[in-house]
Amino acid sequence: MTRSKLRRTISQWANPGDQDTDHLRQEYAASGRSGSTPIAEAPDRVRVTLRGALRTVTLRPRAGVPALEAELNDGSGVITIVWLGRRRIAGIEPGRAIEVEGRIGAHAGTRVMYNPRYQLIP
Repeated sequence: MTRSKLRRTISQWANPGDQDTDHLRQEYAASGRSGSTPIAEAPDRVRVTLRGALRTVTLRPRAGVPALEAELNDGSGVITIVWLGRRRIAGIEPGRAIEVEGRIGAHAGTRVMYNPRYQLIP
């Protein structure tokens, strides 16, 4: 096995999220499914409902206030979800399917949704 092929294989193994993109797109990003909007098509500053799987969940304080930050992926795109004033939320963990509702904004060039309503998907 050549060195570049070995690196590609290791990279695919180390980044399983890339392999799941098609599955996520079929599961969550289908337009009109359950009234949700694909992340890539969701407009800014308009109330939207998004569905997807949480890729990461991190405690990241903002201006001295605790903030729980998560990346939501639906196969069409990724958005950062932030709950200000929270250190932990039961059920919010990587790999969990979730539906969020709120307005999308931008912070430091990244699309962000602050303090959305959320519903865990079984």
